[in-house]
Amino acid sequence: MLKENLIKIYERSFQENREMSALTDYFKKESFSYYEVAKEIAKLHLLFKKVGIKKGDKIALVGRNNPRWCISYIATITYGAVIVPILQDFTSNDIIHIVNHSESRLLFLGDNYWDGIEEDQIPEIEGVFSLTDFSVIYEKSGKSLSEFQKNITKHYRAKYPNGFSAKDIKYADVNNDEVCLLNYTSGTTGYSKGVMLTVDNLTGNVIFAMTVGNTRTGEKYFNKGGRTLSFLPLAHAYGCTFNFLAPLAVGHHITLLGRIPTPKILLEAVQVVSPSIICCVPMILEKIYRKQVLPMLEKGPMSIAAKIPLISNVLYSVIRKKLIDAFGGNVKLFIVGGAPLNQETEAFLMKINFPITVGYGMTECAPLISFAPDNEFKPSSCGSYLSVKSPENGQHLEVKIDSPDPHTIAGEILVKGAHVMKGYYKNEKDTKSVLPGDGWLHTGDMGTIDADGTIYIRGRSKTMILTSNGQNIYPEEIEDKLNNMYLVMESLIIESNGHLHALVVPDHDQMHAEKVDKRDLQKIMEENLVELNKQLAAYERIASVTIYPNEFEKTPKRSIKRYLYDTQLLDRLNRQQA
Repeated sequence: MLKENLIKIYERSFQENREMSALTDYFKKESFSYYEVAKEIAKLHLLFKKVGIKKGDKIALVGRNNPRWCISYIATITYGAVIVPILQDFTSNDIIHIVNHSESRLLFLGDNYWDGIEEDQIPEIEGVFSLTDFSVIYEKSGKSLSEFQKNITKHYRAKYPNGFSAKDIKYADVNNDEVCLLNYTSGTTGYSKGVMLTVDNLTGNVIFAMTVGNTRTGEKYFNKGGRTLSFLPLAHAYGCTFNFLAPLAVGHHITLLGRIPTPKILLEAVQVVSPSIICCVPMILEKIYRKQVLPMLEKGPMSIAAKIPLISNVLYSVIRKKLIDAFGGNVKLFIVGGAPLNQETEAFLMKINFPITVGYGMTECAPLISFAPDNEFKPSSCGSYLSVKSPENGQHLEVKIDSPDPHTIAGEILVKGAHVMKGYYKNEKDTKSVLPGDGWLHTGDMGTIDADGTIYIRGRSKTMILTSNGQNIYPEEIEDKLNNMYLVMESLIIESNGHLHALVVPDHDQMHAEKVDKRDLQKIMEENLVELNKQLAAYERIASVTIYPNEFEKTPKRSIKRYLYDTQLLDRLNRQQA
């Protein structure tokens, strides 16, 4: 167990940084200082007490990134309750399922999400609150929450008759081994995985972020007075830790963009914010490289200069400065995560000495497993695993490769230590499959490791698909929905050229029984596809459906041999059916 405690870290941060800017909504221009955040937290704590929220109770949260999203999150964990953040791209059915599965008592949401939810679908919820102004959207009969919130200022002044001061910023004592976050990696009923993360898990990640920096200059990446531009989904572990939890612990000013922006909007925003840290998914840097850098290098005088060694070095310095200036001129580090970075883009950025590093993690580790300062980052790697990086805090993380030769032969990456989750909520079967009892978390990722602990991801043993913008897609969830549709016996979701495609085996017995003409089958499947996409988040939607004539080959356990069904087979079938 770590010596530090995340709840007490925030207690100190709000006390010590109270006059500094904390949270700003980029588009609404609404801002909160650390002191104002602490006041809003104090008011929510009064609300929680009114409802009768106890330590360990669940509070769900869904909406775009904005200051009240952040305030709701911190208010929950500092009260001793468990926050349940839900990805803003999940469908209404997924949101309803997570709220019910997590046994949440309260729900904070963006107003538009309420349109897809009926109160009788979430029977355990006692109150629903708007992330626009914390007003009551719905309350269970007899709770009197609307009246309480209308008079919240009066209740607040009664609680603090002499005014709210730094000494009033005192939060619950929550042990490091207690769960404070329930993070769902999916929303579908059959595949719900609520990752139980403890105070220890989050503290380990935040302490590491607070202490890590460029080892050549000695400058820390996260420090008081720094600026963060937050645009990754905060309900996702990567964005939450490095765009929100770590910056808020040190006195950063966090500007919230709401969601992942287009490169155009991003480049406009960074000029305004001038961030010192930017966390992004590969897609952002890859688009900027292809659209802004490559054209300069492929034509005109720069294309000639790039081929002359001495001149090219000067040219690369010019391009580096242009890129740094394009991102506000103050950026000290780009942290890339969520998906592999294109090797061509990475090689060029390293060639021009751009401050970039690629980390590796997963929700089950809250999320960080490996990282390297930009001056130590090795090409094609994802940093070195976090061993005893902060011995004064008892931080420890072990990594090993399940391989006869971990340096050259890829094997499954196994992790043990302070960052590893407690398990999946109400899901003992899946918990045992990844945490079999020896303390080692089976990541499902394949990799090799250097003698100095640098990890190289070689592939994924899981079926999870990572999109270019860092979204996790679990094909079984989509297949589960598709298999329930008309005339579908079984299906496979295949990724090809950045798009998802469905391979479907029709139910021939049902076709025969209902006298369905074979010539109508493709039209029926296209109609299924339209219906399926209505049930999926935007990033999960299926581009096409292809009919496969025979039952998929199975293992003795009746699992589909997925490796037999690849993009080449899909292309061949499409040519035959065209």
